[in-house]
Amino acid sequence: MTITTEKLQKVLARAGLGSRREMEAAIAAGRVKINGKLATLGDRIEMRDRVSLDDRPVTLRGAEETPRRVIMYNKPEGELCTRKDPEGRRTVFERLPRLKGERWVAIGRLDINTSGLLLFTTDGELANRLMHPSTQVEREYAVRVMGEVKKEQVVAMVQGVMLEDGPARFTDVQEFGGEGINTWFHVVITEGRNREVRRLWESQGLTVSRLKRVRYGNIFLDKRAKAGEWVELSQAEIDDLAESAGLASRKVPELTPDEKNRWSRDKNKRRPVQAMRKPKSPRSR
Repeated sequence: MTITTEKLQKVLARAGLGSRREMEAAIAAGRVKINGKLATLGDRIEMRDRVSLDDRPVTLRGAEETPRRVIMYNKPEGELCTRKDPEGRRTVFERLPRLKGERWVAIGRLDINTSGLLLFTTDGELANRLMHPSTQVEREYAVRVMGEVKKEQVVAMVQGVMLEDGPARFTDVQEFGGEGINTWFHVVITEGRNREVRRLWESQGLTVSRLKRVRYGNIFLDKRAKAGEWVELSQAEIDDLAESAGLASRKVPELTPDEKNRWSRDKNKRRPVQAMRKPKSPRSR
């Protein structure tokens, strides 16, 4: 009889405790145990093993047992893509609907000065597949660039330039006009490296003054979610994401009455941050 084992970080991510990278960090920090012994990177486990994170038992799930929910969040500028910030700044996770026995895993990140589309899921395997460079999932951004943009600069960014962490390129660049010294473009990349879009423009001596992600794979940021708000994706949208990640379709579980009430309360509480709204003029106060 063949005994099936899986990488520890993969199983932990599937349990909704975080991304694979976060779980690898937890294992390296000595926070994970297998059958009472400290786990190490590279460990593989069976479903019958006893696993704990921070001395709390983890409920292990097979791939087909993992609930697959996905929400789209419209991130405002000024929010961090981290669970907690030592400086007390607002994070994207503060805005999301609360889960019971599960955890939202971010599919990619956006820096503090970038706004727009973020996807979150309860399925760690889906998140890992969609973020992995080998999947080549497209990310589209609206970019406002300061200064005159020449054709040869655009050609260079499409053909590829060498950044400090390796070659990078846009697979598509489209101009959308603008006013004064600012011009809007839409660009597409298939990786998620840190500040990659900004660094590509900076390689041409140009400055990005606004950056907003408008698409991730087949999911477009639309009017369903205003800045600082989220919306749950439909079965069809999630199936399309799963297909692009090479995963089989899985029925999205129905929200229980308690979950519906809790999500509704969370949505009403989580309005766009006041700082992002235009201040009233002195006369209107």
